[in-house]
Amino acid sequence: MSTVREDSADAAETTPPVGAEQQDEDVHNRDRTVARARVRESIAHWMFVLPAAAYLLLFFGYPLVKNVVMSLQQYTTTTFYTGAAPFVGLQNYSEILSSDLFSEAALTTVLFTAGSIVGQFAFGLAFALFFQRRFPLGGILRSLLLLPWLLPLVVSGATWRWMLDTDSGVVNDVLRNLHLSSGVPWLTGTSQALVSVTLINIWVGIPFNTTILYGGLQEIPTHLYEAAKLDGAGPLASFRHVTWPLLRPVVGVVLVLGVVYTVKLLDIILVVTGGGPANATQTIATHSYDLAFQQFDFGRGAVMGNILIVISLVFAIVYLRANRRARNS
Repeated sequence: MSTVREDSADAAETTPPVGAEQQDEDVHNRDRTVARARVRESIAHWMFVLPAAAYLLLFFGYPLVKNVVMSLQQYTTTTFYTGAAPFVGLQNYSEILSSDLFSEAALTTVLFTAGSIVGQFAFGLAFALFFQRRFPLGGILRSLLLLPWLLPLVVSGATWRWMLDTDSGVVNDVLRNLHLSSGVPWLTGTSQALVSVTLINIWVGIPFNTTILYGGLQEIPTHLYEAAKLDGAGPLASFRHVTWPLLRPVVGVVLVLGVVYTVKLLDIILVVTGGGPANATQTIATHSYDLAFQQFDFGRGAVMGNILIVISLVFAIVYLRANRRARNS
């Protein structure tokens, strides 16, 4: 009798109850359902990402790869009907980097970019601080300040070319009427042309700098200025100890974006001076355009384009790091 009871106990220990089997099956089914839901969710995520990825590959990835390949070939107009583009390796790079015109274009690009960034930022910060104060018609004046930014660059360039014309420009007419000058060759003098296109680009870029910096100023709590005033700080001390430290992340973003935009600027210089006179306003961007679409030497033009891409990529990385730092601060 005792043996029968022991066997029954062993059977009860080794054989899981019916309820436990059902629970295991329910858990298994639930895990399988969760796994399927995760797969469907992952597929849905990829379905949203795929169009953007396809767009980037088609309109950014392919031109970038094609530009790199062209820079390694002797790619001219004959390639279009013969299909032959001999591979020349790094010969195009060697010829471009060793040419005097590239050195002049690189120096002009540095001067043009530095002058534009300094002028745009200085005027943009001054206007942003000015419009931070409340006064009648302040909103209308801020709107009018955006006009240079809203105009197409070709229109701005054509207008300034007419205004700065040596013989019939309104700027020289004013100077003559004031007996200050008999006529300044703003766009035809080798020492004045670069200054002129830089000033035009400063005029175009002021609204962007003002808008971004003004937005950054609005994020600074007003009680900090009140506390600084109670401590006896004047306007300069408030700017130094309150405004500038809190505005610094925005300043970094504005400067980096300005450099990326200005280094590759093409429209204004082409419309106003075309890179002249005597290559006085020839930048890397205009030199690339000249090689590719004036001399139809697409291989060497691609080399200049790749140099611009590398420069922009460096500053784009700096921008992303500055933007991340601004979000975290």
